[in-house]
Amino acid sequence: MGNRTDRVKSIREWLVASGWEESPFELNYLAAGEYNENYLLEGRGGRRSVVRLNHGSQLGRDDQIAYEFNVLKAVEASQVTPRPWRWSMDTGALADGIMQMEFLPGVHLDYRRDSRWAAGIFAVIHRLPIDERLEEQPQPIRDIADECLRLLTRYPDHPLAEQYGKLRDYHEEIMNLAATSDRLFADEALSIVNTEVNSSNFLIDEGRAYLVDWEKAVVSYRYQDLGHFLTPTTTLWKTDHVFSEEEKLYFLEEYWERAALSISMEELRSKTRLLERTILLRGLSWCYMAYYEYMQEDRVLAHTETERTIMRYMDQVDWFLGLLR
Repeated sequence: MGNRTDRVKSIREWLVASGWEESPFELNYLAAGEYNENYLLEGRGGRRSVVRLNHGSQLGRDDQIAYEFNVLKAVEASQVTPRPWRWSMDTGALADGIMQMEFLPGVHLDYRRDSRWAAGIFAVIHRLPIDERLEEQPQPIRDIADECLRLLTRYPDHPLAEQYGKLRDYHEEIMNLAATSDRLFADEALSIVNTEVNSSNFLIDEGRAYLVDWEKAVVSYRYQDLGHFLTPTTTLWKTDHVFSEEEKLYFLEEYWERAALSISMEELRSKTRLLERTILLRGLSWCYMAYYEYMQEDRVLAHTETERTIMRYMDQVDWFLGLLR
């Protein structure tokens, strides 16, 4: 992708040529994930926005940036997500797609202090109307397990044979769980769920809180977000925190009250626990797949800290698998 200065220059040129922005404006690198890079644009009058460039899809979509735009439109009424402005797939060699959206201020969520903010955001998002343009996962345990199997078998020459065997054994456990649990969700309404709710995707700012990364959102059951938020593969990704059972209960009670649920706390906790166990497999399966990709020299976006985390997770597979069994 070249150096950062050349990259910013190329993006600036595209923004002007496409008519999205008129000079003068400032464009600076903001952050990047595994499949997207983000830049802060400051235009005339101090108006700030995020320019997001896409380089792949966890959902396997060719129109990933358009899909994410539609997701953001679907959750816009919540007022806890960035408002999307425009998108384009016509970017040449610059990226697989580009989107401009509202910039939201804030610092990343602190699990020890801010879980109530996450509970409030989920309660608002999960009440929104379903958008038919979004993908559905009506059988979340089975659907996630199927995704995990694809991740685990993507590279037949993967060097981590021991971890592969342990993760395949755990996958079988989750498939057995799916066989006995699918009907548990049958009488519940579907919701828009983010499915990637780690601490760095939340922004806390002076009495407000936001959820900003929506690339893998689907329509499923609320327990995907709740379970993902609580599982240790999520909390340890950017921090050193593992939720205690008391902390989990506090978070779920806060969510239960704000969402005004008719089900009991016991049912909420039980179903969330099922998704915690399932999403643990998803986190470890993705790290297993990404370990192989990080060993290659042609990865478009690569991050030293992410690589270290992947290595640590693969070294500690036994510890992770023992936490929720």
